[in-house]
Parts: sequence; structure tokens; C-alpha cells
Amino acid sequence: MNSITIILGSASDKLIFDKCKTILDEFGVKYDVHIASAHRTPEKIDEIVKNSDSDVFIAIAGLSAALPGMIAAKTIKPVIGIPVESKLDGLDALLSIVQMPPGIPVGCVGIDRGENAVLLAIEILALQNEELKAKLKNYREKMKESVRKADIEAKNW
Repeated sequence: MNSITIILGSASDKLIFDKCKTILDEFGVKYDVHIASAHRTPEKIDEIVKNSDSDVFIAIAGLSAALPGMIAAKTIKPVIGIPVESKLDGLDALLSIVQMPPGIPVGCVGIDRGENAVLLAIEILALQNEELKAKLKNYREKMKESVRKADIEAKNW
């Protein structure tokens, strides 16, 4: 089965990882997780990327948010960055991730949106995996049903 490697820039990003884990567990997608800093442990990032057999990388990073770009520079596999709110309401991290130089793209989701990063990674994996494709369709149907129920309940407000 396809897999995802998630790299956190620091242990303080665990709350965002927890959002990722919830979705990964729901979909039954294999993943591995690491903590490595683009600035403090660049050699560890080299090692992780080189030895990974995952199909997609997710990088969780705040402040300068160099981690997703550094990973993307070392692989041709898709990299999704999750900007973390720490300073400037996370806009610094968001802009760092989306403003990659030509030729080294990084996908970017909203600030602190770990669940969207994982769903995007699963969509990528589902291109070659019918089981994941069916699970995604079912997930979206559940979301629709949740909105329908809320609409009915809203009439009683």
C-alpha cells in the first residue's frame, strides 16, 4: 500500500501532526513520522528523504518554514507543506511555503490545516489506488450528510 512520510520541524508541531494522524488512521494509510529541522539538522533531512520509500512527503513548519522547500529540493516526489501559526499569525510560514522558486514546487494548505494536507496526499495516492479512491468518495458523502443534518437542525434554532 502507498505511504506518506511526515516531517515535523519541531516537537511543538505535534498538535498539527495529531490532526494528520486522525485522518491517516481513518483511511488506513501507512505513514512514518520524523522530527527534523531544516536549519539545525539538515543532514537528518537528507537521510530521511534518501531512505524513504513513501510516495508523498508532508512537512509541518512554522516561522521561516524552510522545511518543505528543502525536502522538495531533494526529491521529485510530491511535497505538501503545512504552515504553522507561531508568529505573524502564520502568514510568515504560509508565504515561505508558497513562494518557492520555479522548478521546485511545494503544495501548500492553509495555516494549521493538517487534515487538508493529508487529504491532498491521499488524493494523490488515490490516483493509483482504487480502495483509497472509494474511501475518499465515502468521506465526502459523510461530509455532505453532516451539512444536510446541520441544515435541518438549524430550522429549530
